[in-house]
Amino acid sequence: MSAGWLLIAIIASSAIPAAIIFCLKESSVRLRTTLNLAGAGVKILLVAVLLYGVSQGNSYETRWQLVNDIDLVLHADALSLLFITLSCVLWLVTTVYAIGYLEDSPNRSRFFGFFSLCVCATVGIALAGNLITFLIFYELLTLTTYPLVVHRGTQTALRAGRTYLVYTLGGGALLVAGVAWLKSIAGPLDFTTTGILSSMTHLDPHTLSWIFLLLIVGFGVKAALVPLHGWLPKAMVAPAPVSSLLHAVAVVKAGAFGIVRVVYDVYGIEFAQDLGVLMPLAFVAAVTILYGSVRALFQNEIKPRLAYSTISQVSYIALGAAIAGPLATVGGLVHLVHQGLMKITLFFCAGNFAETLQVHKVGELDGIGRRMPMTMAAFTLAALGMIGVPPIAGFVSKWYLGLGAMDAANPWVIWVLVGSSALNAMYFLPLIYRGWWKQPQLANWRENIPAQRFETHWMLLIPPLVTAGLALAAGLFAGAQFSPLEWAQFIARLEYR
Repeated sequence: MSAGWLLIAIIASSAIPAAIIFCLKESSVRLRTTLNLAGAGVKILLVAVLLYGVSQGNSYETRWQLVNDIDLVLHADALSLLFITLSCVLWLVTTVYAIGYLEDSPNRSRFFGFFSLCVCATVGIALAGNLITFLIFYELLTLTTYPLVVHRGTQTALRAGRTYLVYTLGGGALLVAGVAWLKSIAGPLDFTTTGILSSMTHLDPHTLSWIFLLLIVGFGVKAALVPLHGWLPKAMVAPAPVSSLLHAVAVVKAGAFGIVRVVYDVYGIEFAQDLGVLMPLAFVAAVTILYGSVRALFQNEIKPRLAYSTISQVSYIALGAAIAGPLATVGGLVHLVHQGLMKITLFFCAGNFAETLQVHKVGELDGIGRRMPMTMAAFTLAALGMIGVPPIAGFVSKWYLGLGAMDAANPWVIWVLVGSSALNAMYFLPLIYRGWWKQPQLANWRENIPAQRFETHWMLLIPPLVTAGLALAAGLFAGAQFSPLEWAQFIARLEYR
């Protein structure tokens, strides 16, 4: 398979199933399930081929000219491989979960059609070789996730969908303005590991600073930077698979990935530091980390508590990029993967509590570990990882961010990390305590999936166990070859060479 066709095939492996699924009747359960799982499986195999090829020194790129001097470019580099591998692995797990979760729901063909298109957009973002291509797939992601947010069709869901569109389309408009402005003064915008603008010292620094602001605000909406975060808690009315999708795989991660691309591959870390744009970004990220943690502390419902936790945790990625040092870069990049593994586990478990026992609030968790021990064990492991308890993956991220802060002479970041971890403990440990040590309040539970061979439907149980195991393995084997940490270190070496 030629280099260009491999990249196209990775995107097509979900686009083709999506086109077929839209045409299926609701009764075509087996065919729809086969198409979903086959598409996700084929995509992982193709990404494995891509990873092997890149490790052997092969280059993968293809481009088409859209109009004069504007190309659509797909390119595989070290950073794109980190994001695409995370996306494809978690998409397979989420697909299994979604099939089980929506087993008896209406409009499944519509849901899984847009579900597959959403992965097309996310993979396109990962493989985008220039800022124009990134923008196209980034806006496509907005359009494909909106039907998933409003899937239930209730008034609450429709209101949340309108809020989602207002925020994301508004951010998208600013992003378009920033990209167009930058294109007009800098020419081709193909990503480079040292930054497109690092060699363009003739450009006006004030203009570049304003463009940086537009780009960061545009990406910051989906990354849920304060005060651009308002859409995310409201979007929790969506089904649990969609919540997992928004927080761990697609939308929020696309925003964070966009910020990383701008800092490293558009401006270049050293050039951005010289412009003086990184410290304001670090400040906004720090405020977001603490604000999200404080707001999570006062949420009485499980999913909103996890939503504000996401607002906090994703900003570790932006903070790592803004600190401007190789160790901090490693911490931020590896958290892109680690946060995804831990947060998707938490949302899977929250979905299991809701779907199995109709448990939605913190006070209803009392003794749930006795009824659903495996789900609660996965939740506990992921929550401890979010706090930063070793040897779970979250500890590795925070350790490198702390080391990077000291290495870059930014000791104030240590206090942000310590404060955030303390707040993480304050809003996660009560959930763990209630689940394991308090007496079950059977009156709060309404059995929707009676316990038989497993504590819930096996397609709901296996995914959180797998992702919790991956989060633990990512911490235990952080020093292994091809681990997320090792790959993040490889990317950092490229960016700071």
